[in-house]
Amino acid sequence: MCRQWYCRHTVAGWELPPLRLKCRVGRVAPVTDETSAASPDQPFDAAGFDPEQLDQEQLDALAEAEQAMADARARLGDVPAEVVVTNHVMGLYELAAIHLSATPPNLEPAALAIDAVACLVDGLGDRLGEEAGTMRDALNNIRLAFVQVKGAVGSDDTT
Repeated sequence: MCRQWYCRHTVAGWELPPLRLKCRVGRVAPVTDETSAASPDQPFDAAGFDPEQLDQEQLDALAEAEQAMADARARLGDVPAEVVVTNHVMGLYELAAIHLSATPPNLEPAALAIDAVACLVDGLGDRLGEEAGTMRDALNNIRLAFVQVKGAVGSDDTT
């Protein structure tokens, strides 16, 4: 099943032209918002991990997690690479739009995200598949938005 929708962005008062996006429902594993119980300032130490110290409930949870990872890898392997790469391109596009629409705009991170989009879109070209044209349009739109936002920020500084 394939769903299609249009994505609109407004950056610094300018509305970017809509992008036609497609999603193949059920092709990529869902992501949950579960977080680790480990403290963020204390990373997991795999070298000190001893599975023999786990109780049965922990062993079952570990086996379930390993199976979930294997299932996710298998599902991801079934998705055409151009679909996965296109999803990453759109994630970088979104990241750039978020930084451009911040108050004040975050131009350096936006430029980095736009450059990453350009590396993928320009570097891969038509290898991105049927969405290559849409990705080129997205790149051109976000570049234009960057120039407009940068110009607006510059004109605000001079007034």
